[in-house]
Amino acid sequence: MTSATDPHPHPTVTADAPPPAPHRTPPDRAPRWSLPALIAILILAAVLYSWNLSGSGLNSFYSAAVLSGTQSWKAWFFGSLDAGNFLTVDKPPFALMVMGLSCRVFGYGTWQMMLPMILLALATIWIVHASVKRVWGHGAATVAALVLALTPITVAINRDNNPDTLLVFLMTGGAALALRAVHDGRLLPLVGSAVCFGLAFNTKMLQGYIALPAVFAVYLYAAKPRPVKRIVNLLSAGVALAVSSFWWAAAVSLVPADDRPYIGGSTDGTAWDLIMGYNGLGRILGGEGNGGGGGGGGGGFSGTAGVGRLFNDILGGQISWLIPFAAIACAGGLLLRGRAPRTDLTRAALLLWGGWTALHYLTFAMAEGTMHPYYTTALAPGIAALCGGGGVMLLRAFRTDRRWAWVLPTGLAVTAVWAVVLLRRASGWNTWLWPAVAVVMALAIVGLLVFRSATGLRVRLLAASVAAAVVAAVAGPAAYAWSVPSGSGGGMGGTNPTAGPSTGSGFGGGPGGGGPGGGGPGGGAPGGGGRGDFGGGQLPGGGNGQAPDGAGDGGAPAGANSSVGEGGTPPNGSGTGGTAPGGTDTGSGTRPGGAGGGFGGGGMGGGASSELIAYLKKHQDGAEWLLAVSSSQSAAQLILSSGEPVISMWGWSGSDKAMTLARLKELVKKGELHYIQIGGGGMGGGPGGGGDVSTEVTEWVQKNGTAVKESEYGSTTGSDTAQSSSSSSESNQSTVYRLDPSDVG
Repeated sequence: MTSATDPHPHPTVTADAPPPAPHRTPPDRAPRWSLPALIAILILAAVLYSWNLSGSGLNSFYSAAVLSGTQSWKAWFFGSLDAGNFLTVDKPPFALMVMGLSCRVFGYGTWQMMLPMILLALATIWIVHASVKRVWGHGAATVAALVLALTPITVAINRDNNPDTLLVFLMTGGAALALRAVHDGRLLPLVGSAVCFGLAFNTKMLQGYIALPAVFAVYLYAAKPRPVKRIVNLLSAGVALAVSSFWWAAAVSLVPADDRPYIGGSTDGTAWDLIMGYNGLGRILGGEGNGGGGGGGGGGFSGTAGVGRLFNDILGGQISWLIPFAAIACAGGLLLRGRAPRTDLTRAALLLWGGWTALHYLTFAMAEGTMHPYYTTALAPGIAALCGGGGVMLLRAFRTDRRWAWVLPTGLAVTAVWAVVLLRRASGWNTWLWPAVAVVMALAIVGLLVFRSATGLRVRLLAASVAAAVVAAVAGPAAYAWSVPSGSGGGMGGTNPTAGPSTGSGFGGGPGGGGPGGGGPGGGAPGGGGRGDFGGGQLPGGGNGQAPDGAGDGGAPAGANSSVGEGGTPPNGSGTGGTAPGGTDTGSGTRPGGAGGGFGGGGMGGGASSELIAYLKKHQDGAEWLLAVSSSQSAAQLILSSGEPVISMWGWSGSDKAMTLARLKELVKKGELHYIQIGGGGMGGGPGGGGDVSTEVTEWVQKNGTAVKESEYGSTTGSDTAQSSSSSSESNQSTVYRLDPSDVG
C-alpha cells in the first residue's frame, strides 16, 4: 500500500490495492541510456526545427514588427507594426520583445529572429522530460519527450515566428512548477508558476490561461499544506499572476492616447478592449473581428466548430494521432491510483496533464471565432506527458494484473487504426507507410501478449515489443513532421503553418487549401480583393494570389523576380544584394517573412514594385511614414521591402479604427505623411471598407490629393496605379495619392 509520506510506493500488487506507479530511479542511479536518449531527441528536434530554415516562410506581419522594434525602442515596447508607432500588432508584445532583442544583438535576419524561438522549443521538451521523469521515471520521460518533439503541428509552428512557441514554453514551465509545488508544498514554485502563466498572457492573452484552472485546482486538491495554507498560497500566487499578466496593459494605459500607437485588434485603441474582445471572448464566441459568431464558426481555418473538430481532415493529421491513447492512458492511470492518498503525486500529475489536455481540446474544438490549426500545438505537452506517464502505468498494470491485460493492447490497437485512417486520407502520399504501421503494431501487440510474463532473457523480447509499439505509434507523426523541413509537405507559409500533405478543404488546411473568397490565400487576402491593391488578391509583383508563398501565376513581392537580389529593393536601399534589413546578409537573398526567396511568402497581402518604392523614398521629403495603406498585411510587406515605416489604417482584420479623417489631416498638415493608397478593394471595399470613416477618408483624399501617375516612377507592371489595366473595373484599381500641407483646408 502507499503511504502519504512515501511518494515512491513499492511495486507490490495485492487484491486490495491497484498496481502501483512505476518506481522512480533515484537521480544518482539514472540508467546509462537516459541522458544519451534525451540528447538524441533534442538533436532530432533541433534538426526538425531548423533544417532549411532560411528557405521557409515566416509571418511577414510579425517579421515587420520585429524589424520595427529594432529601429525604435518605443515600437519594441508597444509591439508596433511600424517604427513610426501608428498601430500595434493585434497581440501583446512579449514574443516580439524576445525576437527583437535577439535581432538587436545579432542583426536582423531569419536565423537571428528564430534562434531564441528554437531554443525555447528545445527547452519545452526538456521541461516535459524533467517533469515526467520526476513522477514516472526515465522511460516515461523519454517517450514523452519523443512524442512532443515529433508532434507535426509543433514542428511546423516552431519553425515560424508566430508567438505560440513562446506561449507553450511558458505554460509548460508553469505546469511543471505547479507540480513541484504540489510535491514539496513550498510557495515559491507556485508563485513561479503564476508568473509563467502571466507572461504567457502577455504572449497571447487569454489563450495563456486555458490550462490555468486545472493547474490551480490540482494544487488546491493535492498539495501537502493544510487547506487554509493552500488557499493563502493560491491567493499569493493570484497576486503574482495579476501583476505578471497586466503590467503591460497598465503601462499602456498610463501613456496618453496621443503619445502611443493605436492598439491593433481593439475597437477603441486600448489594451483592455483587446484583452476582453478580439483576443478574449471573441475567439470563443466569434465576432470582435474574429468572424464566426455561430453557424459554422472557426473563422474558416480549421473547419466547423464541434466536439470532433480536432479529428477532421484539416486538424487530424496535425495533432490527433495520439489523443485516443492519451485519453485511455489518463483514464486508466486515474483508476489505478484510485485509492492513493490525496497528496499522491502520480494522480496529481495525471489530473494536471489530463486537465490541460481536456481544457485545450474543448476550447479549440468549440471555438466559434478565429481558429488556426497551429493553435493546437498547445495540446502537445499534455498529450506527450499522458502518453509517457500513463503509458508506463498501463504497461506495468498489463504485466502485473490480469484484469488490465487488455487495456494497453487495446490502446495501441486504437492508435494504429487511427494512424492508418489519417495516412489514408493523404491520397498518394507515402502509400507504403500505413501498411507498415499496421504490420509493425500488430507484431508489437502479439509480442506484448506472448512475452507478457517474461522473465530473464525473454524480457528483452518484451522490451523489443514495447519499442516496436512506440515506433509504430510515432511513425505517422514523424513522417508529417519531417515533411516540413524537407519541403515535401506543410503549407500556408508563416501565416498559417501546417505539416504533412494537404488533406482538408478548409482555409489553411494544408498546401492548396484555399479559403473563402476574399478571406485569405486563394481568394484575396483580408487586405482587399482587387487587382493592384497592395493587400488584395493579387500577389505583389503581378501574381494572381493563388498561394501565399508566391506560387501560382505570379511573382515576387517586390518586383519582377522572387529574390531580393534580382527584383526587390532591400530596406537598406536599392541594389542587387540579398541583404536583410540593417545590413545583415541572409546568405541566400531570403528575407524573414518571405518564402523560398521572396519577401511576401509568409504573410497574406501585397507589396509594391521596386520602382514605386524607390519613387516614394525619393519623394518622402522628411515624412515619418513612407505610405499609408488599408491593411496590416499590406503595410508589413512594404515595411519589409522598404525598411521604412508604413501606416496600416485598418489593422489586420480591417475593423481597427486607427485612421480617422481628422487624424489623417493632422499627419498631412505636420508633413509626417505625404502618400496614401486607396482603391483596389481597400478603403470602401476591403478592410475598413463600407464604413463611414473609410468612405469619408477616401472621398477627401480623392478630392484633395494628386494621383501619382505610372509614368512618374517608370513601372511596367501596371499593378499599382489607376492606369493598371483596362480590363479591371474601377473599383478594383488602386491609386497612390500625394498630399501636402497645403491640401489641408
